[in-house]
Amino acid sequence: MSWILASASPRRKELLAELIKEFEVIPSSANEEVKGKLSAKALVETLASRKAEEVAFREENAGKFVLGSDTVVVFGKEVLGKPKDEEDAFRMLKMLSGEKHEVWTGVCVASVKNGKYRAKVKAEKTSVYFNDLSDEWIWKYIHSGSPMDKAGAYGIQDGGLVKKIHGSYSNVVGLPLELCETLLDWAERKLQ
Repeated sequence: MSWILASASPRRKELLAELIKEFEVIPSSANEEVKGKLSAKALVETLASRKAEEVAFREENAGKFVLGSDTVVVFGKEVLGKPKDEEDAFRMLKMLSGEKHEVWTGVCVASVKNGKYRAKVKAEKTSVYFNDLSDEWIWKYIHSGSPMDKAGAYGIQDGGLVKKIHGSYSNVVGLPLELCETLLDWAERKLQ
């Protein structure tokens, strides 16, 4: 069984390696623009599906199994993706400081075999409680460069940010391993 991770994220690659010994990394070039208002769950499921589908439908990937994923941070009614710049990262981190938010990750496994597309998508939610962060601490963190490629402008693995979580730690990193394991098992049973 040949697997492809449709993501350039080094964190997702490390996490998936805990479940699958060998897989290719082929980042998706799917359109990530979404029209209209979607719930966080629907948003990450839609984007994970698009990413997996785009890579699965490439001719050279026929018969291979593709895993696509998307993660967002939700605070109140605002969905936080990757920061646009340092000021946007500061705004996000200041907003999250001392507060609770949710991290949603959608995961899709897909395959195109004999022209037939089959896929399954699910989402995972984790509640995250932030420490109180000083402006000085936030700017030092931003200047490290770490928050610039992460949803919500932070990585839980960076330390100093999170007081506690309820749910999957690997989900906050970007790939919920328990959910992935369930979807990988489904793919091995149903997509052969």
